Amino acid sequence: MRGAMRASSSEGSLPEGECNPTENPRPGTQRLKMRSILAEPAALEKFGTGTLCVLSESEEGKIYGRAFTVADKLHNDRVVLAKWVRRLIGWNGRQAPLALWKEKIGPLLEKKLTQQKSPVVRFTNHPQKIVAQVSLAELTMRVPVDSYGVALWKPPEREVLPADCARCPHVPACRQLSAATGTALLWRRLGLVDDLGVPTRRGRIVSFFQQGDGLAITTALEDESYPLDELIYDLANLDAGFRFCGEENRWAGRLAMVCHERFGLQSIPGYMENGVPPKYGSGAEQVVATIHKDPLAKQAWVTELLGPGDIDRVIIEWRSLLRQIAHAPGLEWPRWHALQKMAKGILRETESPTLTRLPPLEYHQTRRVDHRLILRRH
Repeated sequence: MRGAMRASSSEGSLPEGECNPTENPRPGTQRLKMRSILAEPAALEKFGTGTLCVLSESEEGKIYGRAFTVADKLHNDRVVLAKWVRRLIGWNGRQAPLALWKEKIGPLLEKKLTQQKSPVVRFTNHPQKIVAQVSLAELTMRVPVDSYGVALWKPPEREVLPADCARCPHVPACRQLSAATGTALLWRRLGLVDDLGVPTRRGRIVSFFQQGDGLAITTALEDESYPLDELIYDLANLDAGFRFCGEENRWAGRLAMVCHERFGLQSIPGYMENGVPPKYGSGAEQVVATIHKDPLAKQAWVTELLGPGDIDRVIIEWRSLLRQIAHAPGLEWPRWHALQKMAKGILRETESPTLTRLPPLEYHQTRRVDHRLILRRH
């Protein structure tokens, strides 16, 4: 159990043994000796403001607090108040006589710091400044609380293993393994393998592709209400990025919807980002569908953000994905067979933008290039 520990000798304590902190310990146990957390500099290192200093010494050792400059001294018995001091006490003047400091400003500052649970133990006069030393006993920090209600800082802990792990001889090896999700568990979570580790139908289709494209394709095929004549063009969104969506939602579209229904918003580095493949972007399906029907309609889609090269690139990536589908192994699944047949048909009807007839080379382009550098002599 965790709670707020007051940094005092009664509530904030450091254990010096491993026994009960009760007045009447059980037979066979030793009374636990406690000491104040204010005697441990490591516990107060990031606690409070100012420089760590020694306030007093006792049988437990040195009691620590914080010290900070409140005013700088001038040569004519005047002091310059620190900016935060003026704000804290609401003082208008920047300078004040030393007598006024002792009579009014100092007591007022003590009152304000006490209200902030940092009471002033003493003001120390240095040749060039006045330093306030404050106690940290009234401040609190979050620490574990034992069953007896005693707040402890970094108490001894023990780890209790589950019953099955306690009897397992491989516990030392398991402790050295990473706590991150392993590959086998990730495959099981995504439904790529069954309980015996045998690849499922989804897992076999995913193995035909790279990264998260296979996850999106098989998820769409598993949705019987998803028409294949829409899916074949939606596949272009898998490599579209952000340029085709314009001002619309990049994660829109039927393909992203089925991925979110199946995988939620989980992210897998390199495979999935918020439930969809990392390069997904809506809007490309309209472009490739229009150009498939009319190859001369490409210029109608060119905008300030979307150039002809972007359109050619997405068509090349789309055709590459269709070739992977067409040449992938067959499965006993009618929707997979229908998708392969449709991909083969579209590949026969379309051409890659890279298949362009280039003009013949000029005569000077056919000559051998001389890469030697000839420097003139002086």
